[in-house]
Order: sequence, then C-alpha cells, then structure tokens
Amino acid sequence: MEKLFSDFSFGLFFWQILLFLLFLFLLRKFAWKPILGAVNEREKSIEDALNEAKKAREEMTLLKSENDKILKEAKIERDAILKEAREAKDSIIAQAKETAQSAADRLVENAKLAINNEKAAAMTDLKNQVAQLSIDVAEKVLKKELNDKSAQESLARDIINEAKLN
Repeated sequence: MEKLFSDFSFGLFFWQILLFLLFLFLLRKFAWKPILGAVNEREKSIEDALNEAKKAREEMTLLKSENDKILKEAKIERDAILKEAREAKDSIIAQAKETAQSAADRLVENAKLAINNEKAAAMTDLKNQVAQLSIDVAEKVLKKELNDKSAQESLARDIINEAKLN
C-alpha cells in the first residue's frame, strides 16, 4: 500500500505541477496581458490624477497669491479714496466756514452801517428838534425884550460887536 500511495502521490504531484504550469501558461497567454494592461492603465490614471492634483495645487497657490495681490491693491485704492474723501470733506468744511465767516462779516458790517445811519438820522432829527426849540425859545424871549426900543438898540449893538470879534 505504501507503494501505491507513493505512486499515487507522485502522480498527483506531477499532475498538479502540470496543471499549475498549464494554468500559468493560459494566464500568461490570455489573462496576464489584460491584467497587466489594466494595472498599468490604473497606475497611469493614478499618476495622471496625482499630476492633476499637483497642478491644481500650484494653480490654487498662484490664484491665492494673485488674490492676495488684488486684495492688497484694493486696500490701497480704498485707502486712497478714503483719503481723498477726507480731504474733500475738510476742503468743503473749510470753504463753508470761510463763506459763513464772510457772510457774517458782511452782516455785521451792514448792521454797523444801518446803526450808524439810524444814529445819524436820530442825531439830525434831534438837532432839528433842538434848533426848532431854540428858535421857539429865542422868539419868545425876543418878543418880550424887543417890546422896548432901547433894548432893541442895545441888542443890535451887542450883535455887531460880537460879529466884529469873531
């Protein structure tokens, strides 16, 4: 039995090796190329995907730097616009103050002129009233004093003497 068993195991071993080699041959002939092709294709697609990812990363870095540059330029432009706006505001305020001061000075000057005119008119009116009052008083005094002929002659002499002195 041992001999049978040993022949059987040798035969079994031989057929297993033969089948294994046949299986390898068939795999190599029909399956190996497509499998290797698929593996190579998959490897190439992974490599392409990695290259695309690397390109995308580089583009993102470039875009980020461009965005940072644009943002920096926008901030500079914003600051310049704000500075111009502040300067315009200050200029408008200064001009408004100057205009208001000028208008106020004109109003004060016009008020002074109006006051002086009113004062002069009041003084003229007062002088006219005082003159009229003086004339009325002088007339009444003269009527009383000139009733007498000697008083008239004395007054005339005094007026002549005063006129010569001045």
